[in-house]
Amino acid sequence: MRAILSLSLASAGLALAPAANADVVTDWAEFGNSIDSKDESPWSPELYFAQTQLALAMFEAANAIDHKYESHLGLETGEPDASVDAAVITAARDVLVARYPARKQDIEYSYELALSMITDKSAREKGIAVGKRAAEAALATAKADPDKKAPPYRPLTAPGVWVPVQLPSLRDEYRILPLWAIDSVEAYMPPPPPSMKSEIWTRDFNEVKRLGGRSSTERTSVQSRIARYRITPVIFPTLSAIADMPGRSTVQNARMLALFNMAGDDTGIVTSNAKLDYNFWRPLTAIRNADQDGNPDTEIDPDWVPFIGTPNFPEYPCAHCSWSATVAEVLKAEVGNAPPGGVQVGSRSLEFSATQVVPTFDQWVSEVSFSRTLGGLHYRFSNEAGEAVGRNVAKETLKLMPPIRK
Repeated sequence: MRAILSLSLASAGLALAPAANADVVTDWAEFGNSIDSKDESPWSPELYFAQTQLALAMFEAANAIDHKYESHLGLETGEPDASVDAAVITAARDVLVARYPARKQDIEYSYELALSMITDKSAREKGIAVGKRAAEAALATAKADPDKKAPPYRPLTAPGVWVPVQLPSLRDEYRILPLWAIDSVEAYMPPPPPSMKSEIWTRDFNEVKRLGGRSSTERTSVQSRIARYRITPVIFPTLSAIADMPGRSTVQNARMLALFNMAGDDTGIVTSNAKLDYNFWRPLTAIRNADQDGNPDTEIDPDWVPFIGTPNFPEYPCAHCSWSATVAEVLKAEVGNAPPGGVQVGSRSLEFSATQVVPTFDQWVSEVSFSRTLGGLHYRFSNEAGEAVGRNVAKETLKLMPPIRK
């Protein structure tokens, strides 16, 4: 099946052929991620959850046949002699076609080739039926309440004082998106940023000013590469490595992927709400206006620019940091501190394919966080606040879909 799917991905121009031996779940998760990264559909709440619906559909499909965990969606069990692979790829196909209709031809081509590798006709047909039910159930989830309206972002200023008029790229709709695992956004919000007269503000302001500026003489060449490499971190090499570990089943891998995505969604919603609520200034703004922060130990530099371009939304807390921390917690629950061979991480920010290996998940999180300071985008306290959000959300998410006790 893998050779067939890799051919399909390459012919569709969606992704490089994945590493050998990963199972059907990570194949289709990577395929879906490749489609998402190239999709140009207008943003919608439904599209935000597409990758999680994909993962959840694959889990429910596999679990209905190989019934090891409690169903999250209450899906009835299927016939035990149905093909798990047929169920998983059918669930994946149906979700992807529903969410990315413009890519239907590529998706159907991949589906037909993958399905042709399952030669037991009876098992294949039974698996297809299970997969369709799983996709239908997953697509019915994560519906935004149509009666809720997101309050629009208001640029804050003093009366009569101009501010840049381009609205932030962070969506107002993050305030009303449904949640997978946590009861409320408020319960997982980070505390406010530190006082600008505090020692923490002084320490972290001066750190990002020294290390994160475009013309910094203290940031090493290696640190500059780390800052650029971490702009868009990719954890799929590690997901595939875990899926390949001896003794792991398709349903086990599907549950891992579902938890991975559900935790990531909830973490993103909490992080986005915090950014909009606290509306805290980026280093670019703070350093150029340090004469107004009331702290004699922070000095203005009116010409300072960050090493990496500043995103067009508020600073606190760090979103890269919250996402990496929640991913680390979910995957640590699967394999401990790291899978055999270490944590493999790719990057979409480079023009060439490169994978870095980090000894442990915790070290990877630490490097992701520090890279945001090296890029001149975040203060250390914001990195730490983001990590705490991610870990707390992940701990709650890991309670979902528990093993069935027999």
